Amino acid sequence: MDGQPTAEVRAQIKDIPIYRASLERGHFPLLDKPEIARGFPDNWMTPALATALENGDAEFVLSTGTHHARMQIIRPPYFLLRSYYQLWSEHPDIAHTWQEGCRRVSLTTVLATEHVARVNAAKRGTAPDPSPGPDDRRLDPRTSYVNLRLDPARWERDEVLRMLGEIDAARQAHPRGWYHLDCSGYHLAHLLLKIGRWGLWDAFPPPASIIHAYEYTPVNVRRFLAQHFACPVIDLFGSTELGYLYSGDRRGRYRPHLDKMSIELLPVAPGSEIYQLIVTSIRNPYMPLVRYRSGDCVRTEGGVPDPERIVRFCGREKELLATAHGPVAQGDLDDRMGAASPRIFLHQLRTGGDGPARLAYTTFDGAPLSDTERTALADGVRDLTGRDCRPEHHDHLPIGASGKYAWLATGA
Repeated sequence: MDGQPTAEVRAQIKDIPIYRASLERGHFPLLDKPEIARGFPDNWMTPALATALENGDAEFVLSTGTHHARMQIIRPPYFLLRSYYQLWSEHPDIAHTWQEGCRRVSLTTVLATEHVARVNAAKRGTAPDPSPGPDDRRLDPRTSYVNLRLDPARWERDEVLRMLGEIDAARQAHPRGWYHLDCSGYHLAHLLLKIGRWGLWDAFPPPASIIHAYEYTPVNVRRFLAQHFACPVIDLFGSTELGYLYSGDRRGRYRPHLDKMSIELLPVAPGSEIYQLIVTSIRNPYMPLVRYRSGDCVRTEGGVPDPERIVRFCGREKELLATAHGPVAQGDLDDRMGAASPRIFLHQLRTGGDGPARLAYTTFDGAPLSDTERTALADGVRDLTGRDCRPEHHDHLPIGASGKYAWLATGA
């Protein structure tokens, strides 16, 4: 399949300037982020979009970049939230918590919290509060955001107690004491470590269901979360511009949610079994994307280019590491970390300069790896990348400006 759009998609995009040349040629090349940004928003403007922007049916937002430039897009208000709610309400493992009316508490990047506070301030016609209170951080009657710090490793005791109090308020609002926890896997792991350090388990009510999204969640972090919760812990994959596309189940298998979408998988390099995700979507009526290169990488069962057989979302294409054996993705290194020791929490491979690569890591218990674990880790990295590696224990690894972690640092 060459991925060319169907007649339905062509009818949807016939008036959009960015697609005019492709419609005339009868062939659509891959659509990259720089092309989306070139001439924005005029390259997307139609009379219908102009009207939607004027009456509030469409809005400008920024994508939530991890370690790549943020991209301005146009979408309906609450586009991503509606996509999330639909998936939550239909997921076989957790739909019951949606149907029971559970409140959703979101523990994720401070950028997400700040976005909600800006939206609410704009509704009131005021400037955003630099320290937004609970009402300022409520996205809708069902969802509230609790994190106010960029680096969750720096949370202090009073901050954790405040967040636990807000979580408990969501629990108390439900007749059965249930709530749904939405999170970045890293942020929830940091919260559990803080709770354990300060003996606050009695103040943390267990959720009825958990979804982790926002960024790649490492094998050891998933394992760590599963050890602490009896409820389903579900992984979601999606993006600001596309909505949610896939969800995991309790056994880690992925289910597609491709309403008004189609997917192509193209190898990131000749012969590679790492595939880049190419998406055609008319889910967002104001900015339909045709053969859009999302920048995400996947692996499939049997290494075949079949979107129905995705078994792993393994990182970003721009963050692939070139080796003599072909490109290496974040998920590939993560597998070696998990195999070497379940105690590893955060990690970053630092390849800049001469000599061995350095693998900075932290552990859940704060203790360095044993000699046996260090050897297994160094051997795993060498086998994967062809480079010698020196593991380095750290008490803290910095988080990125986006509130997300970088697995690879290639600068000197």
